[in-house]
Amino acid sequence: MNILAPSILSADFTILGEQIKETKEAGARYLHFDVMDGVFVPSISFGLPVLKSIRKASDQIYDVHLMIEEPIRYVEQFAESGADIITFHVEAASDPREVIDKIHSLGKKAGMAIKPKTDVNAFKPYMESLDMLLVMTVEPGFGGQKYIDYCTDKIKETRKMLDMAGLSTDIEIDGGVNKDNITIPLEAGANVIVAGSAVFNGDISENVHELMKNM
Repeated sequence: MNILAPSILSADFTILGEQIKETKEAGARYLHFDVMDGVFVPSISFGLPVLKSIRKASDQIYDVHLMIEEPIRYVEQFAESGADIITFHVEAASDPREVIDKIHSLGKKAGMAIKPKTDVNAFKPYMESLDMLLVMTVEPGFGGQKYIDYCTDKIKETRKMLDMAGLSTDIEIDGGVNKDNITIPLEAGANVIVAGSAVFNGDISENVHELMKNM
């Protein structure tokens, strides 16, 4: 099943609750929440208090993407604050297995992310324990970037690797997707598509419908 995950990084925070509800009413099943620490990535975004406060805005699946150093430090707090899926970067964790086990021990789904230049084989030792693999299609840290074309091959490689292992694990992609190119990662094997600007710039309901029509 193909799933759209609007990223609130591009939302208007003065009316965030209203915009979240609008994405749900338009049919978006997931909501993507980008956490940046200013260390692993250059930017700082938002954290636990924001997630906790918006949890009551909808019953969508809250897909939390941790772009932070040593994510094990905060996994429990994000789980308690309302995350349903917690995804961390393999490049940021000294013990990825420990992070995965911790997420699962809290009753949450575990995802692992890789940057555009990280080899997809980084997933391999852990993929049987993961609920989702996230292939970044822009450099993490900033919204509004252009989709990196060579990442399409990385999506294909990831899907092939899962197929060879007999796994149907979700592949999520994040970065640079719009209504004109959304079919590219889908045809490559992704099934969870993060979209920020393409959802929140302009008419949210219309944007969600347009993106989902192409999925």
